[in-house]
Amino acid sequence: MKNLLFAFFILSTTTFFAQEEWGNVVANEVTLKEIAPIWPGCEKGSTAEREKCFDEKLTSHIIKNFKYPPTAYKKNEQGKVIVEFTINEKGLVDIKKVSGGTKELQEEAKRNIMTIPKMSKPGMLGGKPRAINYTVPFNFKTGK
Repeated sequence: MKNLLFAFFILSTTTFFAQEEWGNVVANEVTLKEIAPIWPGCEKGSTAEREKCFDEKLTSHIIKNFKYPPTAYKKNEQGKVIVEFTINEKGLVDIKKVSGGTKELQEEAKRNIMTIPKMSKPGMLGGKPRAINYTVPFNFKTGK
């Protein structure tokens, strides 16, 4: 009987700690926390610090690599382009959808996102690699 009670205690304790790491169980509802991919250079710090670093690096990357297509600029083509993409289980970018603006502006926004480097670690859910979805708007304005 003592062995059975001891085994039950160990099993319930292990289950509790495993759930705390990846999510939580409250009132028979299981919630898992999605963890963002880790951008190269953002490996240190807490989860919140890594997510903030990811956002900063993504913004910096988009600004640094932004190029207004010369012919679109000459034609005064303007508009908002939305790029929907995922960072897959291998930490690589997969474009899902590009909408808005002209075809030339869409191609430039797509090119910019495709130059995102491979992540140090992919996104995670429940301790397993998971594709994480992102949506980034590009505002093309000539200022003319």
